[in-house]
Amino acid sequence: MNAHFLLSFLTEQGLIRQEQSTDLMEEAERMGKPIEQIIANFGIISEDKLLELIADRLGLQFVDLSTAQFTPELLSTIPPQTARIHGALPVAFSKQAVTVALKDPLDSQSIDDLRWAINRDIQVVVAPINQIDALLAQYYGTEQDSMDELLSQLAGEAQKISETSLDDQSAASSAPIIKFVNTIIAKAIQAQASDIHFEPFEKEFKIRYRVDGSLYEMAPPPKRLALPVISRIKVMSGLNIAERRIPQDGRIQTSMAGRQVDLRVSTLPTQHGESVVLRVLDRSVINLDLEALGMPDYLLDYIVETINKPHGIFIVTGPTGSGKTTTLYSCIKKINTIDTKILTAEDPVEYELEGIQQVQVHEAIGLTFARALRAFLRQDPDRILVGETRDLETAQIAIQSSLTGHLVLTSLHTNDAPGAITRLIDMGVEPFLISATLEGVLGQRLIRRVCSKCKTPYEPTESVLAQIGLSAHDVGDKSFYYGGGCEYCNQTGYKGRKGIYELLDIREPIRQLITAKAPTVVIRQKAIELGMTTLRQDGLRCIFDGETTIEEILKYT
Repeated sequence: MNAHFLLSFLTEQGLIRQEQSTDLMEEAERMGKPIEQIIANFGIISEDKLLELIADRLGLQFVDLSTAQFTPELLSTIPPQTARIHGALPVAFSKQAVTVALKDPLDSQSIDDLRWAINRDIQVVVAPINQIDALLAQYYGTEQDSMDELLSQLAGEAQKISETSLDDQSAASSAPIIKFVNTIIAKAIQAQASDIHFEPFEKEFKIRYRVDGSLYEMAPPPKRLALPVISRIKVMSGLNIAERRIPQDGRIQTSMAGRQVDLRVSTLPTQHGESVVLRVLDRSVINLDLEALGMPDYLLDYIVETINKPHGIFIVTGPTGSGKTTTLYSCIKKINTIDTKILTAEDPVEYELEGIQQVQVHEAIGLTFARALRAFLRQDPDRILVGETRDLETAQIAIQSSLTGHLVLTSLHTNDAPGAITRLIDMGVEPFLISATLEGVLGQRLIRRVCSKCKTPYEPTESVLAQIGLSAHDVGDKSFYYGGGCEYCNQTGYKGRKGIYELLDIREPIRQLITAKAPTVVIRQKAIELGMTTLRQDGLRCIFDGETTIEEILKYT
């Protein structure tokens, strides 16, 4: 539900004080849980009692669904996919209207969508959320049943589109196509996917999700539906559906069962049609709390100390998809206090952070990282985040910003922490300037966690141990685990991800090597002598803690 409305409502009712409201909001963001659950956890008011108060405030009826009767005729008033997407359960109906219990009775967008989807007026009632969830699962079948039913509808729609030669706009606006695209998006959000890929090939139309860094294919729709499905996505994101020759970028803002989700849309012309990728930005599953990233204590303490320094440069490095943006966001969220001015230059702005001025870089109109950084220096900031240092000009202004009393946080694409120094020198930055301004470099990777439901112990062979540089003597009585595969983890053996890290602390011996233009291998060796834990060593810690597998560490380090 809308967190600001609920907290204002509770303050108005005298149930919480204004300062408690801020604490509750921060806790909800930190835990990534619905605000009503956080309110109940704090013992302020139970979820059911809160819903009763909201119903009274909105002039709606509060109903207990435990004794309600659900006839087939009543349930047929809302299609299964629509009911699940909007968290809507029909409780009564007439020719003109359907009375619906909504998981989020404050979500006016869902009410409008329902009204349009079933072509009747909607009357909202408030009911316990756990009852709505249980009854939706009981009466509207499983996701797979729903998907099979939808695919059979689409087969008929594909035939109809083929026979009638509908134009793109009409085909994209047909009810089965709209329903299919909404279901795909809802299923991806439910699976906590980071991306959805729509890929037309010569003889098939593939749809894949990326979950925990790996791609999974879903049952493909008929090939001739590629054009209307992609056109529907382009309509939703405000793109030109007639233009198929050049790449386009757009954005979809949607509400799924009361959760506001942003989707970044990218189209790419290919030989067999446009390939479309949707990046899912679901704030409710991203925890931007630095303490929640699973770092060792020594590393967390170092980062907190470094990002609170008055000036200097802190770099997070790693390949694409290694979690750099999440780490940087968590850092600036940690130092985002009322007495600190923070400016960010990003391409693109992935999450909007309250109290921070965020600038979207737009190279086509000349708003580059370097130009944004120059403007920042006239805005009196304390801390600056540069999404990525891509060129010499950006690096030079970042260094100038640091020398004039600002802390700069940025990212680089390199394979490890020591490689960041060589990369800056290769760009053309003077080594003595790097030595004077750089405070630390954090290298990181994201590895998959072993599924907690099907976690199974085993004894690796000596040859497998040798691949990660261990012997049976080194292992001793330590346990190793793998995921056997279950429904919870989609038979993969993995569920969720965590970071592994290596920290290059720029101390005096390292500064001397930087000034002397020492090669990466020399800097790396000196850092290890000074106590740096490498990515491989941090990965071994995760293996011994039973969090991941040997295969994952071999793959990413």
